[in-house]
Order: sequence, then C-alpha cells, then structure tokens
Amino acid sequence: MVSISEVPKMRNQIDVEGTIESISEPRTVNLRTGGETQVADAVLKDDSGQVKLTLWGEDINKVKVGSKIQIKNGYTKEFKGDLALNVGRYGTLTVSES
Repeated sequence: MVSISEVPKMRNQIDVEGTIESISEPRTVNLRTGGETQVADAVLKDDSGQVKLTLWGEDINKVKVGSKIQIKNGYTKEFKGDLALNVGRYGTLTVSES
C-alpha cells in the first residue's frame, strides 16, 4: 500500500486505501467500444492527502461518502488537465467498512 500523497508520482500498479470524501452525481458517457456506462467522480482521502477517483459502472453503487475502500492494481490518468486514479479492467475496488 502507498499513501495517497504518493499516487500522483505513480502511473500503474497502485495499491492504496482511503476514505471516500465526496461523490458527484453519476453521468452517462459513451464508450469507445460502443454502448454507454455511468461514471462518477469521487475524492479519496487519507492522512497524507487526497486524489480524484473516477468510479465506473458498478463501482459507483459500491461506495458512499465515508466508505473506507482499498484499491489494488489501480492506475492514474490525466483527463482535461486533472490527474485521476482509476480502478480499471485489471484492478479491484473493495469496501472495507462504511
């Protein structure tokens, strides 16, 4: 596990845990592969700082404000000038407690 303050320096294989500070309303986006899915922006926080977390599809309903979560094998991506942590196809998001 790394602290959230270390996340911006990493690109992939990020294992981190923290608490969901806020979640935006989900919005519908078109996928490059066709079809649509829901996406929401959250803020993940620990004692060292906070990072934007992009939640896709089913992961949105797994968490709420105050949820303690663990992300394994996440990655960072810059979108519209903002760095965001993503779970991705090969990562996992686990809720440890709410």
